[in-house]
Amino acid sequence: MPDSSGGSPPSGCTKPRTSVSEAEVEALVRGICFKTGPPRTLGVEVEWLVHELRSPQLPVTPERLRAAYAALRTVPLRSALTVEPGGQLELSSPPAASLMECIGTVSADLDAVRAALREHGLGLVGIGQDPWHEPRRYLREPRYDAMEACLDRRGPAGRAMMCTSASVQVCLDAGHEEPGPLGHVRRWWLAHQLGAVLVAAFANSPLAGNEPTGWRSTRQLLWMEIGAGRAGAPPLDDDPRAAWARHVLDAPVMCVRQDSGPWEIPEELTFREWTRSAVPRPPTREDLGYHLTTLFPPVRPRGHLELRMIDAQPGEDGWIVPLAVTAALFDDPAAAETAYRAVKPLAERAVPVPAPHNPLWTDAARHAMSDPELHEAAVICFAAALEALPRMGATPEVTEAVAAYRDRYITRGRCPADDLLDRLPGKDIRT
Repeated sequence: MPDSSGGSPPSGCTKPRTSVSEAEVEALVRGICFKTGPPRTLGVEVEWLVHELRSPQLPVTPERLRAAYAALRTVPLRSALTVEPGGQLELSSPPAASLMECIGTVSADLDAVRAALREHGLGLVGIGQDPWHEPRRYLREPRYDAMEACLDRRGPAGRAMMCTSASVQVCLDAGHEEPGPLGHVRRWWLAHQLGAVLVAAFANSPLAGNEPTGWRSTRQLLWMEIGAGRAGAPPLDDDPRAAWARHVLDAPVMCVRQDSGPWEIPEELTFREWTRSAVPRPPTREDLGYHLTTLFPPVRPRGHLELRMIDAQPGEDGWIVPLAVTAALFDDPAAAETAYRAVKPLAERAVPVPAPHNPLWTDAARHAMSDPELHEAAVICFAAALEALPRMGATPEVTEAVAAYRDRYITRGRCPADDLLDRLPGKDIRT
């Protein structure tokens, strides 16, 4: 599955190539971003903050990170391992034929990664937003120089998103072309409504500078502050392909890449305007591919659907619960129908502004499970997921982990962020 930051551009991608027209861009986006068919594969991308084993409050020098990551590159893994701009680690699983295959692959890879990091006195911490450290960029590449300069125009949220955030991203097949619980139109709609429930149920980032921010998911707040053009979804009142193609064309261009020297950062130039003006140079198909990686909506269509709204979770295996719950609610027909009915009443709070900038998503990030309607929907959805997981071949251990999470948090109207807040007064908040 793709990495959350889009990765490095292909070699030679800024060399002269055939330009693309507005109509060609629309056709390309429609063709590549929703690959329909029976849901058969599943993936997960798990991001982690990397900190001192002795105490995560202590900063880790770039030199130590470089040494540890050099050692990690020699470790055989099935998942793709990437480093985020602030030094966070991400594992992106290959597409798996089942939930248990996905869990098995990533669990084995995480064991190997943790063992290698321990040799350097480092460990992984599952929190959605670093509660201790200010944003500090580890990677110095033209892509991230341009991203930082572009996002800085809207304030400090972009740097924090780049350097101090971590998530669990679940990747699902787009679904059937035909209508129904597993149809791609229903799954696209469900992802944006159920997404708010997932934000609330798994909120785990209430702190910055070791102080409460007033939000259970500060990480989600950062995405909202980046702006709708960069991190917003398209409206849901149109065919998904048409809506996404229009959104891509009307989204601002982050940068115009160059073969040498700093990349140009245009001021409020949309990709549609770029195709029409051909200034500073005509955009190419490679530029379109790169542009797609600079858009960060809560649900990103990349052939499959990439659900990006879940905070990194506490504990070594905490990521398994949101993966299992999300997979069950989308890929089991009965659970998908239950989830659809559970979140349908929430849709009124989600209009007319697309996610994540509407009241539903704002309340999910700020209040999480203390919001009565989100809490009610989460209770129903967790019950449906627990019924579906045995049908999907989940082991008793996975089902029990989901049940334990439900009992500890969902039933009680809590989320992991509440644990962090409870531990604040003079206490260590490691998870």
